Amino acid sequence: MKRINVKKINENAIVPTYGSDFAAGADLYACINDSIVIKPGETCFVGTGIALEIPVDYVGLLFARSGLACKRSLAPANKVGVIDSDYRGEIKVALHNHGKENVTINKGERIAQLVLVPYLTADFQVVNELKNSVRGENGFGSTGW
Repeated sequence: MKRINVKKINENAIVPTYGSDFAAGADLYACINDSIVIKPGETCFVGTGIALEIPVDYVGLLFARSGLACKRSLAPANKVGVIDSDYRGEIKVALHNHGKENVTINKGERIAQLVLVPYLTADFQVVNELKNSVRGENGFGSTGW
């Protein structure tokens, strides 16, 4: 288990929690004073009241909570949020209402899940040819639907 330093920007903030022993995503909570109503087609930034110290060579990825997305049509507007290891500001979730009705977010409600992932940076090299592969240039749908 990797230690992640969390700074509470708001004293009412809830530290991320895991829903089960083997959950990959830690739940993030809305740290708001009043409920927020998100209208159909609207995107609203919802603060969590926390900042994180993500280790170098790791990234924090923000994903939708399945229940919120499937039952209430709310998901991150950018589909997957990216939190770089050098960012120290408040974690906010851009929630988009994909549904046809207003949806209310309440104080302390779970609004997204955070997955911490190691990553590699690349040294991109321009070449004239790439090595052949079985798939080659076959793109979208080429491996079946």
